[in-house]
Amino acid sequence: MAVSRSFATLAATVSLLLAAATGGAADLSKAQRDAAIVAEFERLSDAVMRTGQTPALAAVVVRDGAIVSVRGLGVSENGKRSVVGPDTVFRLASLSKSFAASLAALLVNERALQWENRVQDLVPALVLKDIEGAGRLRIDDLLSHRVGLPHNTLDRALEADSPYPLLVEQLDEVTPVCSVGSCYSYQNIAFSLIGDVTFAVTGDFFTHQVEQRIFHPLGMETATYGRDALEASGDWARPHVKRTGRWQAVYPKLTYYRIPPAAGVNASARDLGHWMLAHLGHAPEVLDRELLDVLHAPQIDTPGEVLGSPWRRQRVRSASYALGWRVFDYSGHRMIFHAGAVQGYRAALAMLPDHDFGVALLWNSESAVPAGLLPTIVDRELELPARDWLQLDRLLPRRVARAKRSASP
Repeated sequence: MAVSRSFATLAATVSLLLAAATGGAADLSKAQRDAAIVAEFERLSDAVMRTGQTPALAAVVVRDGAIVSVRGLGVSENGKRSVVGPDTVFRLASLSKSFAASLAALLVNERALQWENRVQDLVPALVLKDIEGAGRLRIDDLLSHRVGLPHNTLDRALEADSPYPLLVEQLDEVTPVCSVGSCYSYQNIAFSLIGDVTFAVTGDFFTHQVEQRIFHPLGMETATYGRDALEASGDWARPHVKRTGRWQAVYPKLTYYRIPPAAGVNASARDLGHWMLAHLGHAPEVLDRELLDVLHAPQIDTPGEVLGSPWRRQRVRSASYALGWRVFDYSGHRMIFHAGAVQGYRAALAMLPDHDFGVALLWNSESAVPAGLLPTIVDRELELPARDWLQLDRLLPRRVARAKRSASP
């Protein structure tokens, strides 16, 4: 299940971790410190897998313009021997939004589009109950969830198999929670209007534009859109749900694939490494620095995002939404972040631009446990006081827990 290491490499890793734990970290060279952080992250990833909280986990770490760790653990389908690797494909769910916003930024760079363009001018089918507001809705409002509609408007109808065009027609029946542009309220259906905007200004399908302008130039060889493409991948992780105490594989749901800009991307951990490197400034021929500064600039405060998981409550001082990305003040450090969830899959990605560092996780279950790996490695990178975000001891199989108790003095 884990990537094997030679005894010599393992011994060196242990020595580095012991030095860090006993206060000798200041004496380590930067390369040694970086190696120790990655080794600890991989060790904890192995520990997460031993808890049985997910059939598979894929992770990638980037630093200083390179992928320094990428691996897959576990199996693509519970009960089978299909081993997961760095190129195994998972669904990205809402991490897809960053690709949609980045495509829009590329179109703005080419002057095919402007951030201040009115969505209704390009997509006349858009009508809101707030008729005047609908006429004011800009591209940057759309991509930062400032449409004024209630949180996740019409998602339940989408999950009940309503087609996307019909849902767009129903937006005019929804009572707004604020005026357009004045508040944050997370959307999937409305956000996906950027796909219609793309067709209006390019005459081409949104998914094809992303493939041509982002996936292919960045060498994201496993990245695709849609369920058919997921199944055609050859090496892909099946989604799992908990039934009668066991993870059971289910068929991937089509629903959120119907809104590609919001939730349609499939990709591997290695490809997410390329995506993070691009957003950290290492692919200027695709995403230049000026474009990245626009994409990562906070557009609207999202104070509710400092709540929820323990690491957010304790580490995140303030939160905003940019264009397809969240921006956190993580204990005084800027973090670019997003997470995603659809049935049977979870994903999380965080970058520290000032440290040229990023980490992404993909897993094929609905467990929240693997998510604790992300703040753990971020804390190590920032040399923050240690916190046990994973709490793996309470999740160990009973026989392991009993063995630990019997070994205690």
